[in-house]
Amino acid sequence: MLQALEIIIPTALFVAAPLIFTALGGVFSERSGVVNIGLEGLMIIGAFVGIIFNLQFADILGNATPWFSILAAMIAAGIFSLLHAVASITFKADQVVSGVAINFLALGLSLFLVKNIYEKGQTDRITISFNKMDVPFLSDIPIIGDIFFSGGYITSYIAIFAAFIVWYVIFKTPFGLRLRSVGEHPMAADTMGINVTKMRYIGVILSGAFAGIGGGVYATIIARDFSHATISGQGFMALAAVIFGKWHPLGAMGAALFFGLAQGLSIIGGTIPLLKDIPTVYLLILPYVLTILALTGFIGRADSPKALGTPYEKGKR
Repeated sequence: MLQALEIIIPTALFVAAPLIFTALGGVFSERSGVVNIGLEGLMIIGAFVGIIFNLQFADILGNATPWFSILAAMIAAGIFSLLHAVASITFKADQVVSGVAINFLALGLSLFLVKNIYEKGQTDRITISFNKMDVPFLSDIPIIGDIFFSGGYITSYIAIFAAFIVWYVIFKTPFGLRLRSVGEHPMAADTMGINVTKMRYIGVILSGAFAGIGGGVYATIIARDFSHATISGQGFMALAAVIFGKWHPLGAMGAALFFGLAQGLSIIGGTIPLLKDIPTVYLLILPYVLTILALTGFIGRADSPKALGTPYEKGKR
């Protein structure tokens, strides 16, 4: 059992990291009152830019390449998210339709560019990525150290730490109070001098930046190249984690870890004695089945921000 946990837990942590980052972005957007179905598309942009940047600059940046690749992915997805912000906030388009359009545009644009750059349906594989690591001191703890702090990726620990930072920002700072106020009662926030449009733009851009990090992490650690199937449902899982976690950063992190565990089992289930006799197809669909079950079981009980999905026009109730 301990050997199985030593395989499952590190895998679940590194698979969950992209979901955690993307879900945190979703929390920012939806706490501001803007539904962001486009998390999948933003992850695609992050994955595409992360891989392209890595391939182009690996010889120049060396071991620092993965870090700069994720930074580039964050910036690119943050800029791309402006399309959703302009459509849904400025032009007051249907936020769900705008998010779906972002998903289609991101996939089509990225594949078009890949085809033109590499003259094939996918990029080359990257040669420089993050390496597995043991957390100093913590990895020496008996049993727990081997399970949680050995053979992991630094991005997994950064993702968990980021969840606590986002929780503090949203619930313990004036910025977070303003962000939540425009998602709950935008008119009341407006009367208090809070610029509703500005705060919602910030929320959507932050969602794009975090989703870009998630896509970049997934591509540079797990996929290591980019194709039409690199991001295949992870953005929707992250959105489900936001809802399952009740629009709370720590709840979203916990849900993402849960979905990451399911994805981890689908990846390494065949190497675990207890699961090796289960047909592979069942393990592959497990993350998506659990996502559906989680939403059908909890979405009715979760209280979303009251103004979520509602465009705001100054002076109109």
